[in-house]
Amino acid sequence: MTTHQNAPVTPRTPRRLGTTGPSVFPLGLGCMGMSALYGEADRSESIATIHAALDAGVTLLDTGDFYGMGHNELLINEALRTAPAAAREQALTSVKFGALRTVEGGFAGYDGRPEAVRNFLAYSLQRLGRDHVDVYRIARVDPDVPIEETVGAIAEAVQAGHVRHIGLSEVGAQTLRRAAAVAPISDLQIEYSLISRGIEEEILPTARELGIGVTAYGVLSRGLISGHFGRDRALAPGDFRGMSPRFQGDNLDRNLDLVDALRKVADSKGVSVAQIAIAWVLARGEDVVPLVGARRRDRLDEALGALDVELTTADLTAIEEAVPAGAAAGDRYPEAQMAHLDSEH
Repeated sequence: MTTHQNAPVTPRTPRRLGTTGPSVFPLGLGCMGMSALYGEADRSESIATIHAALDAGVTLLDTGDFYGMGHNELLINEALRTAPAAAREQALTSVKFGALRTVEGGFAGYDGRPEAVRNFLAYSLQRLGRDHVDVYRIARVDPDVPIEETVGAIAEAVQAGHVRHIGLSEVGAQTLRRAAAVAPISDLQIEYSLISRGIEEEILPTARELGIGVTAYGVLSRGLISGHFGRDRALAPGDFRGMSPRFQGDNLDRNLDLVDALRKVADSKGVSVAQIAIAWVLARGEDVVPLVGARRRDRLDEALGALDVELTTADLTAIEEAVPAGAAAGDRYPEAQMAHLDSEH
């Protein structure tokens, strides 16, 4: 990231999404949980949380057109319409597309055909109430459509002014190279946290070589390493974590043991477990922008506090001793969903 030579770097200095993407606040707001996968959410509180994020300077709002089958985009539309004009103008939308849904809420694969890209985009613009999407990306690679065709269709939307920047999601290094050969890629959205470090071996170095930023989701591993998830917590019907391997049986116990060890490090610095986990991701490089999935203002406030956590070399050593790379028990998705991750193949 480059900044004006006279501008001091502060915890809230904007970070740029790669060499071609926009500058954004160092934390983005992941809005999925306001509509899907974690049980019921309070609509009023969700909108208030988006407003609070914008008021705090957050610029990047991340969503997917399939989150609640369009519900999340409509929610963001309402939040932006009711926000002060200055806040509304600074907001940037990052949208994932391509997932096919059923009436019952199931998933039925992905569609990355150029005609599907244009169709999905038309619906998103209508639901968001905007004339463009700031960053547009397919949620998972369609195995039946070359990534070059999907990215090429987004590039056409950029030329038409309907999309500002092209992103990718959960792709491996080879796919990243193929996509970048077609058009400039601003960022790769991919899971990255203390207990999900698989990108460090090949994907992250490739992104950096190509000048592609990283928007890191799952930085608290869906609440698992937030410090707020207890061993006896009952999950609401439809909560994704009810079928996530890391939240099952012995896996959960082993993973929460890691959280207990991390809590000791956090306590020694007078910060929360969530804050030190987010601060660790922030410290991975100025080309990494963590997405925090706060659904409530108090959780948002806690996440924003991570920006003020300074980690020394000794702190980083202590954190990684508490949660060593590869220590997590269980895959990050159920087996059927892992099969859709180009980043894991």
